[in-house]
Amino acid sequence: MAKCQVCGKSVQFGNNVSHSNKKTSKVWHANIKRIRIVDNGSVKRTYVCTRCIRTGKVTKAS
Repeated sequence: MAKCQVCGKSVQFGNNVSHSNKKTSKVWHANIKRIRIVDNGSVKRTYVCTRCIRTGKVTKAS
């Protein structure tokens, strides 16, 4: 579910690296919000990352 419908941003995987250089799995989740947007004149709810909201790639419905 954590996937932006506009840019496709989703989870990323990597490692936590401790001071002793021991590595454990880590997951970064995208900052996804469920908002109402205007799409081709109609209003619908979609999951959009905050980067797309901030840069104006979507227009929020009022």
